[in-house]
Amino acid sequence: MSRPRQSHIRAGIFWTLCGIALVLIIAPALDIIVSILAHALPVLKPSLITETTSGTQLGLQNAILGTLALSLGVLVVAGSIGVLAGLYLSEFAPRRVASVARFFSEVLAGVPSIVVGYVGYLVLVNKGGLGLHYSLLAGVIALSALILPYIVKTTELAFSSVPRALREGAIALGMSRGKTIRKVLLPPALPGIVSGLVLALAISTGETAPLLFTAGFSDKNPSGLLQPVGYLTNVTYTDIQLPGASTQAVAYAAAGVTVLLVLLLIFLGRRVTMSSRRMIARMDV
Repeated sequence: MSRPRQSHIRAGIFWTLCGIALVLIIAPALDIIVSILAHALPVLKPSLITETTSGTQLGLQNAILGTLALSLGVLVVAGSIGVLAGLYLSEFAPRRVASVARFFSEVLAGVPSIVVGYVGYLVLVNKGGLGLHYSLLAGVIALSALILPYIVKTTELAFSSVPRALREGAIALGMSRGKTIRKVLLPPALPGIVSGLVLALAISTGETAPLLFTAGFSDKNPSGLLQPVGYLTNVTYTDIQLPGASTQAVAYAAAGVTVLLVLLLIFLGRRVTMSSRRMIARMDV
């Protein structure tokens, strides 16, 4: 067999395996999305969105607003801490300090979410700890601890992937370290940072275990940082186990809204990433 033919066969095998791998990635995701939405969309009614679950009502307003409040809190707490930590590890930290920080970040990333919730209960909710009780604030802190390693890692990689020539050019021009980060390093690193934030928010939106131990649940709309809060994954987890078509319909609806929120986050993240890349392309020109 000739060498060109062998190369052609190897290339064909390679691309076939790549296609199989792509199908194995896409098929489960599509199956989950389609199956959930197929159950959820028929039962999603305006009353589910405009009513809470207080009393005999079977609405999702409190759970939707609570999920959004938790996501906003996580974005503020974990987003700010994670981005700053990733920036420090990439640009300022000594090698030994960075190595130790990365080790503990990887350990935290490997801790099961239910363990994070249990520790959150002992430290945040229990009277022997901070005594925050079941509350929005305790839930935000627990979720932030869970997703913080992802934000730190993606931010560090985003800054580390910026070509060294840009740093050297900024130094040659006499730019300060802070101005170099803001004007030179941040624009090309922004798509990676946004991708990390979106991934982290999507993970936190679908979490249940940490919130069961820290946020509790409330049938009312969010009313304060130190009050219990409703969230969609609790409705799905609880109502799907109850008898009755109406409660199970609410569970399907909650799962569907959760999926739609995650898809919206991904869409917005991709839009921000594309806008950032277009801005960088204009800067290069």
